[in-house]
Amino acid sequence: MGSTYASLPMSSCCGPTPSSLDQTQAVEDRYGAAAAEQEACLCTPVAFDPSLLKPIPQEVVERDYGCGDPTRWVRSGDAVLDLGSGSGKNAFICSQVVGPTGRVIGVDRNADMLALSRSAAPVVAERIGYANVCFLEGAIEALDATNAQGDPLVADSSVDVVLSNCVLNLVNPSARELLLQNIRRVLRPAGRVAISDIVCDRPVPMALQQDAELWSGCISGAWLEEAFLEDFRALGLEQVQYAERSETPWRVVEGIEFRAVTLTGALPSG
Repeated sequence: MGSTYASLPMSSCCGPTPSSLDQTQAVEDRYGAAAAEQEACLCTPVAFDPSLLKPIPQEVVERDYGCGDPTRWVRSGDAVLDLGSGSGKNAFICSQVVGPTGRVIGVDRNADMLALSRSAAPVVAERIGYANVCFLEGAIEALDATNAQGDPLVADSSVDVVLSNCVLNLVNPSARELLLQNIRRVLRPAGRVAISDIVCDRPVPMALQQDAELWSGCISGAWLEEAFLEDFRALGLEQVQYAERSETPWRVVEGIEFRAVTLTGALPSG
């Protein structure tokens, strides 16, 4: 499966810069609305294998907002964690790839997106002949949050691959370290990551980080391109690389190039 990245006009996505921004609320508001009605401005168009999309309800496909195809790095029998699972499209693709011996966990904090993915789960299960997907409510940077029994949302060393599709950039920078440590915590030995996201070639000024449209639109929360690699290497992952990188920027804002990448890497087996 190939991925196609497209540019979008600056004028269609950018609004005025507020003096102060609740970044988490900006994301909640925009993606809640985008769960009810498709928003073409969110992230970049990507081509997926049509045979894997066929069992998935059309409204789920239409309301998926990503910038790559991290599902290409999932294998049969894997236990998969999808961070920021949204409408559930990537999770439902993974459910077919891992087969009945694998399992898929989607985590999202947006109630509207969770309602969409959870309502589609039995439909997909009936069409593919088995149920191996669950969707959990929670913040992806707080996978260690415990329930009444003291169990974390996602257990230690419980998944073979962590994937995400254009969601890590939406996490408040103050929570990035916690996000990364939780990714490391849930991976088994030899566990892998496949992260599609937006990176930039220069630091994003604070004024752009305070723009609700740019932040919630997967722009102004972007990691620096080299820092994204370095942060995952610091977790002990090996062979960290950009398996896919768009040569043409998706957007250019105030001279800063924002482009789509898919980062892959794996922990040692021992």
